[in-house]
Amino acid sequence: MFSSNRVIYKVENLTKIFESEKGRVDALSNVSFEVKEGEIVVIVGPSGCGKSTLLRIFAHLIEPTKGKIIFQDKISSDSKSSEFGFVFQDSTLMPWRTVIDNIVLPLEIKGEDKKEIYEKAIKLLRLFNLERFEKYHPSDLSGGMSQRVAIARALISDPAVLLMDEPFGALDEIMRQKLDFELLNIKRKTNKTIIFVTHSILEAVILADKIIVLGLNPNTIIGSKIINLSGERTSKLLTETVFFENVTEIRKILEERYANNK
Repeated sequence: MFSSNRVIYKVENLTKIFESEKGRVDALSNVSFEVKEGEIVVIVGPSGCGKSTLLRIFAHLIEPTKGKIIFQDKISSDSKSSEFGFVFQDSTLMPWRTVIDNIVLPLEIKGEDKKEIYEKAIKLLRLFNLERFEKYHPSDLSGGMSQRVAIARALISDPAVLLMDEPFGALDEIMRQKLDFELLNIKRKTNKTIIFVTHSILEAVILADKIIVLGLNPNTIIGSKIINLSGERTSKLLTETVFFENVTEIRKILEERYANNK
């Protein structure tokens, strides 16, 4: 997959501490890495390691306790910019709006020309093979279709980066892998930079140009790996030895950390 050598994000010593009456939680500790333009960077690790917290800091939904994120050589600080689009674990579609009306919502809120935003939405419906569902409501859609609509909604503002927080985690394995490969197809057509959070090592290797592995106690980076897979990534990838070699290497990073913590 294409990525340039231009660094779009620099994460520097990112730390997040939550304080409450029940005590202190160190959600992230001194996390540093880079994201290049056009890359898919996948954040993987066990529950509670700070993956979603990291993504929410990227999206300015929460502020770091220490450290910073630099976007295109400037400190990232504006949650209302077109810097990113966010896809949550749940599709968060508005049930009373049709598919196309859900997709146009971000631009509608900005007050952009109605005709132009619907033209953009129709192009996205074609890209996601959803044209015939434009007048459907979320209750008429499967989980996989709802998430495709959510991705289209995130893309309509043409963000520089797509942030994805376990968007396929609630789906069955077959549908999840189907959407992983659909996402790769969308990536080839749009060349968006993507930061993707998942629990699944298999999903991480399917998608990633680079994998960042977070561990527990402390919640920091315990390893990373560049994923070099020749040819176009299709479902045939799942039968190839090189795929399972990469999966094994990521699993080994996690298992060694757990063994050392015993």
